[in-house]
Amino acid sequence: LYYQVLNFAMIVSSALMIWKGLIVITGSESPIVVVLSGSMEPAFHRGDLLFLTNFHDDPIRAGEIVVFKVEGRDIPIVHRVIKIHEKENGNIKFLTKGDNNEVDDRGLYIEGQNWLEKKDVVGRARGFLPYVGMVTIIMNDYPKFKVCI
Repeated sequence: LYYQVLNFAMIVSSALMIWKGLIVITGSESPIVVVLSGSMEPAFHRGDLLFLTNFHDDPIRAGEIVVFKVEGRDIPIVHRVIKIHEKENGNIKFLTKGDNNEVDDRGLYIEGQNWLEKKDVVGRARGFLPYVGMVTIIMNDYPKFKVCI
């Protein structure tokens, strides 16, 4: 029993070290995310696993796919940057929209907010694995499934 507990502790601590290492390497607080909705189809589908980076000296450009957090919402959103608004002082604001959505994301932002800023970005999509994240979605949609595992 002692060795089983020790092995389990080593697996958990190794996973945490790998996760923290990815955070440092990618510059993103969440280097891997799962697409939870169909708002980015056909680019990404529900269940796709995205790999993110978030280097602060790298400028955000129109057409990039970003993952951002909105105040008051726990779950980050994966959408494309459709407009950039750059002020003379170099401050950049931007507007996002899901590829599969009819309108931009201003309805998702907090009341009175028309643009996102770099501080809102969790990361930018750099690669993906299709449908690998479906396990996460199934466990969230069907909590009884967690018990079976």
